[in-house]
Amino acid sequence: MKKNVLALYLSLVSLSVFAQGNFIKDSLDVFVNREMKRWNMPGMSIAIVKDGKVIVAKGYGYADVAKKIPATENTVFQIASNSKAFTGTSLALLEHYGKLKLTDPVKKYLPYFRMKDAYLTEHVNINDVLSHRMGYATFQTDLLNWAGTPSREYLVRNMENVDLPYGFREQYGYCNIGFVVAGEVLKAVSDTTWDEYVKHHYFTPLGMTNSSTYFSDFMKNPNSSKAYAVINEKLVEIIPANIDNIGPAASISSSVIDISKWIRMQIDNGMFEGKQVVPAQVIQKTRKSLSITGNGRGNLNHFSTYGLGWFMKDENGRKVISHGGGANGFLSKTVIIPQEKFGFVILTNSDNQSLFEALSEILIKDATGQNYFDYSSFFIKNNNENVKLELDSVKKWKAEAAKIKPAKDAYKKLEGTYKHPVYGMVTVKANANNAEMYFQHHPQYKAVMQWIGEERLVCEFNEHIAGYQVLRFFEKDGKQVLDVKVNDFVDMDHYLFVKESNTYVPFKK
Repeated sequence: MKKNVLALYLSLVSLSVFAQGNFIKDSLDVFVNREMKRWNMPGMSIAIVKDGKVIVAKGYGYADVAKKIPATENTVFQIASNSKAFTGTSLALLEHYGKLKLTDPVKKYLPYFRMKDAYLTEHVNINDVLSHRMGYATFQTDLLNWAGTPSREYLVRNMENVDLPYGFREQYGYCNIGFVVAGEVLKAVSDTTWDEYVKHHYFTPLGMTNSSTYFSDFMKNPNSSKAYAVINEKLVEIIPANIDNIGPAASISSSVIDISKWIRMQIDNGMFEGKQVVPAQVIQKTRKSLSITGNGRGNLNHFSTYGLGWFMKDENGRKVISHGGGANGFLSKTVIIPQEKFGFVILTNSDNQSLFEALSEILIKDATGQNYFDYSSFFIKNNNENVKLELDSVKKWKAEAAKIKPAKDAYKKLEGTYKHPVYGMVTVKANANNAEMYFQHHPQYKAVMQWIGEERLVCEFNEHIAGYQVLRFFEKDGKQVLDVKVNDFVDMDHYLFVKESNTYVPFKK
């Protein structure tokens, strides 16, 4: 399972370091080839820009392991949340052309926009949805949002059912639905879709010919990489996620050579090959800090903020602008350091690794004149420990399930349809030795549940990103409740589904 081991590092005060050198020139290839083996990573592509030129553009390993197709600078990956910078720039561009103001309430452009709190309905503005400060917790409602069937408008309308844990502009909470809202605002004021706007304003003028916002384009592109995950300690090809429904937050697919053009334009304040593609003031607007994401970790980093689709921090006196992305089988990173006229993009085709973060930190340190630190060794140690803990937990749960000798029809009491005010419906089918759960808005999901206690069920999802979980089935206020959970990096919340009937009814396909 993917874990953010970077957070463990950030709490350290002192680090052992090695002598600084020119990492890109002297060590990049050796490092990547060595560490990809350690992380069991099938493929990676990287592009590095310095002083307006692409100084590195290449691939490592395989885009398709079975067919031994090498990853190259033209291999296409899903870039996931790196899409957010394109959306933030688009809304700032619309302000520049007088189509809206970023301080305008969302409701001015989307009359159907409602939140549970009437004050929020009237006052949440475009800056708020783009900078993760509406009051949502990180990843909240993504059980519904991620790779689901509901339309973008449906997801926005559904926000009125969500209870928020934080006050308005009180705390940062990374929120995909905010960018879906922004995309719908764009559509309302420009008479075109977010997808076509991004293509017209960035892909076409920058010559990003291998880039798209549509899942269908990614799947039929002969340059597209396969997606991989490590499941039960084995590298497995998996099905990529169709995330068109949250496009403005995550749906772009691209190659490092295409993203290098986006980086060159960003470094040159909107200029690309002699043409002002994006006004300089728009570029600067996206880099204005709107939300505090952290207080820095010391060691030459003293702040961490979020603007319009970009994270920002300081490193040795330089402003570092970046974003990461993660989808089923893909992890990525884009970094820009304007003062050094330097930037890079890393795209990978495995979602069970932190090498993309390790290499990113090493390149940032190198570009800002800091000492080398072996982040990869640090991250992999913690990764291996976490994987072992998870595998041990799953083994324990399976052993507990094997010991249970359920009474006849023990799973029958689970059978029925259940409802949650935000997600909608799940339906459960009882079998002799387990129960199967199906999801209204995710026809690709199936979860098999087995008793391991009076109220406890071990649950195995067919989608690895949801993971193995222990769920609860209990009674509350005279109603039967199924407590559903998926991996934290999808959605951190517990969803309490209340039984509405005792009949299993399959969802229409």
